Amino acid sequence: MHHRTVGDLMTRPVVQAPRDMPFKELVALLAERDVTAVPVVDGSGRPIGVVSEGDLLRKSSGQEDPSGLLPVPHLEAWERAKAEGARAEELMSAPAVCARPEWTVVEAARVMSDRNIKRLPVVDETDELLGIVSRGDLLRVFLRHDEAIREEIERDLLRRTLRLAPSAVTVDVTEGEVTLDGSVETRSLVPVIVRLCRGVDGVVSVTERIGYGTDDTGGSALAA
Repeated sequence: MHHRTVGDLMTRPVVQAPRDMPFKELVALLAERDVTAVPVVDGSGRPIGVVSEGDLLRKSSGQEDPSGLLPVPHLEAWERAKAEGARAEELMSAPAVCARPEWTVVEAARVMSDRNIKRLPVVDETDELLGIVSRGDLLRVFLRHDEAIREEIERDLLRRTLRLAPSAVTVDVTEGEVTLDGSVETRSLVPVIVRLCRGVDGVVSVTERIGYGTDDTGGSALAA
């Protein structure tokens, strides 16, 4: 099975900002290029941070309300420093959390979830910036057509990998939801099939109704 990697899904070329880019130029850059964040790079073009719309909005949120109706917000020291920043390196979130092009969607998604970030600059082994991958990019794997998912499961997983006869297990895919019907020789093979199906790009869920001839797991009940 072929799993699409971060390198397959990332956006390139990358809109980027030098570390000394002024605040107003950053705002203009995001607006002109219709992006919500850009990597900030050093003199060698290596990412040192990411500046987003959220980072730039601290400039406004940290100021007094002109109407006088809202209290002056309490900001932590690092928030105050960002609110008072004037250049990319003062405004960015740092250090840059980066991905490698060979990462799987699962690896990138876990890093984004664990670090609570929305995008990852993608770098090679020398930390050269190759692209950027966002949450939306990772979700593109779920845009695969049902027929492509079904064909991959039947051809690559059931026949080539598990060497099952075409009639052993039938596959139905609707909106990424996979349903498996049929029968296999041993009970232990059923969870293997389910696990492999869940790993196919674009699969949302797997429901199995697979019977077996021999219970080789030590259980007492046999499926029909």
